[in-house]
Amino acid sequence: MSVAVVTGVVLSGVAAPAALAAPSADAVIAEVYGGGGNSGATLTNDFVELGNRGGTAFPLDGYSVQYLPGSASPSSTWQVTGLTGSIGAGSRYLVAEGKGAGGTVALPTPDATGTIALSATAGTVALVSGTTALTCKTSADCAADPRVKDLVGFGAATVREGSPTAATANGTSAARAASLADTDDNSADFTVGEPTPTNSKGETTGGDPGQPPVDAKIHDIQGITRISPFKDKKVGDVTGIVTAVRAFGSSRGFWMTDPKPDSDPRTSEGLFVFTGSTTPAVAVGDAITATGTVKEYYPDAPATSNYQSLTELGSAQWTVDSHGNPLPAPTVITPDQVPDVLAPNAGGNIEPLPLEPAKYSLDFWESHESEIVSVSDARVVGPSNDYDELYVTTKPQQNPTPRGGTVYTGYDKINTGVLKVQSIIPFGQQPFPKVNTGDVITGVTSGPLEYSSFGGYTLFASQLGAAKDNRLQKEVTRRQRPGELAVATYNVENLSPADPDTKFAQLAHGIVDNLAAPDVVNLEEIQDNDGPTDDGVVAADVTLKKFTDAIVAAGGPRYQSREIDPVNDQDGGQPGGNIRVGFLFNPARVSFVDRPGGGALSAVDVVTDHGKVHLTQSPGRVDPTNEAWTTSRKPLAGEFVFQGRTVFVIANHFNSKGGDQPTHGRYQPPTRSSEVQRQKQATVLQAFVGKLLTADPGANVVVAGDLNDYQFSPALAKLTSGGYLKDLISTLPVAERYSYVFEGQSQVLDHILASAAPRGVDYDVVHINAEFADQASDHDPQIVRFRPSTGNKLADFGYDLLDYVDQLLGRTAPRK
Repeated sequence: MSVAVVTGVVLSGVAAPAALAAPSADAVIAEVYGGGGNSGATLTNDFVELGNRGGTAFPLDGYSVQYLPGSASPSSTWQVTGLTGSIGAGSRYLVAEGKGAGGTVALPTPDATGTIALSATAGTVALVSGTTALTCKTSADCAADPRVKDLVGFGAATVREGSPTAATANGTSAARAASLADTDDNSADFTVGEPTPTNSKGETTGGDPGQPPVDAKIHDIQGITRISPFKDKKVGDVTGIVTAVRAFGSSRGFWMTDPKPDSDPRTSEGLFVFTGSTTPAVAVGDAITATGTVKEYYPDAPATSNYQSLTELGSAQWTVDSHGNPLPAPTVITPDQVPDVLAPNAGGNIEPLPLEPAKYSLDFWESHESEIVSVSDARVVGPSNDYDELYVTTKPQQNPTPRGGTVYTGYDKINTGVLKVQSIIPFGQQPFPKVNTGDVITGVTSGPLEYSSFGGYTLFASQLGAAKDNRLQKEVTRRQRPGELAVATYNVENLSPADPDTKFAQLAHGIVDNLAAPDVVNLEEIQDNDGPTDDGVVAADVTLKKFTDAIVAAGGPRYQSREIDPVNDQDGGQPGGNIRVGFLFNPARVSFVDRPGGGALSAVDVVTDHGKVHLTQSPGRVDPTNEAWTTSRKPLAGEFVFQGRTVFVIANHFNSKGGDQPTHGRYQPPTRSSEVQRQKQATVLQAFVGKLLTADPGANVVVAGDLNDYQFSPALAKLTSGGYLKDLISTLPVAERYSYVFEGQSQVLDHILASAAPRGVDYDVVHINAEFADQASDHDPQIVRFRPSTGNKLADFGYDLLDYVDQLLGRTAPRK
């Protein structure tokens, strides 16, 4: 853009200048990148690249590139980097800017260097005659400034020419077409894609442009390990047939397969060609000859990533040699094809290891990276979600649950047949199916295979079978008998008044209809009264009142609640939400013993008074200042009385698994760093329960909640040590031990543990959420029914006899 200012007409006696913008005939901004050194970036620096579309050199002495944040707020200022030298005719000029902490690849030698930290997603860059900072904050004002030679607004930039470019990210830049065409409309002139910094010598991150690309076939590029032997090198004469196209999103491109494979089962014949936000001008069946730079794409910083990479061809150019060619046959996945063992026990990074596809499932999938694979009549083991993803099993006999899932029973027992499915079918042609666990995707589903950080290896379906509804039903547990106390636990997933009434209603019907109105409900993830708004509010009385009202509206009892407000922003979870645990109880069936003194930082203790054990506070928090609970929820202990018998209930929500290495990542076996804190939490809680049961070995104690860990984990081993508590999930058949479904693996996160005193224990996980596309929460609730002990064998016998009569008579209503 070059700007000329002309005199405008006179309105009400005031001269109004009008700015006329004309496209630049010579120097322009060619590319802008702000993700340098950020998470997921390959390059270490931000940069601005200039180009000269004119026929003679353009002098830059006295010019500058300037940057304004995307919001262009009143407090924003333009930042300046001065320039020297010139841009040769038809050449480029590279300005290096701020350097981040990440990235692994340096820019080619820059022609000028600044320190501006550009945003990765939105901002404005101007080429300016002069080195005095601009002051304009609107597109019109900047267009009227004659010093502005060219300007580009990327992402949601306030200042721009025409419309801004598409949004960029840590791994993408906004680049003008190779012709450097300038229409003064940034959205038309720039596309988003892989950064391609080029200096005045024509050097790129690939080195000397004079070096010809190395000819390579796809199987040469893929190699026999996870990392290409051609990583960051230019390759040419890469031939193949286009098998699928991704024509939406910011990771567009196409997959190609060499129809002439080699004989090595370790080398894939498929390759993804990345084109950024530009839809590639190819069609399925085209025969392609391509040139480009081989990249290993990670979703975050490559040096520190826990994930595997995707081998792809970037900065690609290609020719279409012919159209309508037959596609290479897909790899048909059969039940016996995928190995049962996940990965080698390498004790570190498996990327350098030669693949063993007949031995390890991760190696099997990797050996088919970017090839077309197909599955037939695949059973769904993870329901469809809001991101249009679902999980199927390619090994239907591998640890099936009675309801159609695949149960996860040990660290070394990952269900290797699980495969994520997403669709690359163009929008509007075939809706993504809404399916539950146990449903079947009938017929053939096929498409290219890629590794994804969310869910592992993924089939991107270009052909998607039809959904068969196997009518999975939400479970309903039985109602407790008059002499049974029913205690449930339910993670209600960040419940706050900001949630729609439909969520409250669905959760309430789960309590009333599916859990049969338990006497006590431990709740996890109750948020404060304004939910994720981070304004210092910590009270949750409005949240709980709205929930208990919804339960009444669903036909349930008028529950009362007890909880303790946390210290603001100290218990983890969604920022501002102040999640906590709490109790609901039905006062018509059970009484809560209120004892004063409980507070966010006040510790509950156990005392004996006149031969009876009780809590010093009720409700009270268990050792809340212990470092084990840093940025995590503190357990809440409560004392209840049921038909004259005392019951102690402790609600829990241990720290999450955030930070753990993924089961499908490049480090095998993965490090589960979050376990350390949960073991500390289990140690504190076990000590408190031990103190309670040492004071009264016959106490009725229930420990329940979302412990965020498996029944075979070190945390549960610690919690059940000493013989104080039994984890009731272990009483179920192995195939029924789950309350959560993650990446197609049915697993245990929620638990109810009980001391030895409760009699006639009847435990049930009630599957109403985790297996379904329509969820009120991502967790299933669970419930235990039991007869509390009196500590007197004769009295207990009497209660047992009454309950036996109730059972014979089928009585659930209170006795008269």
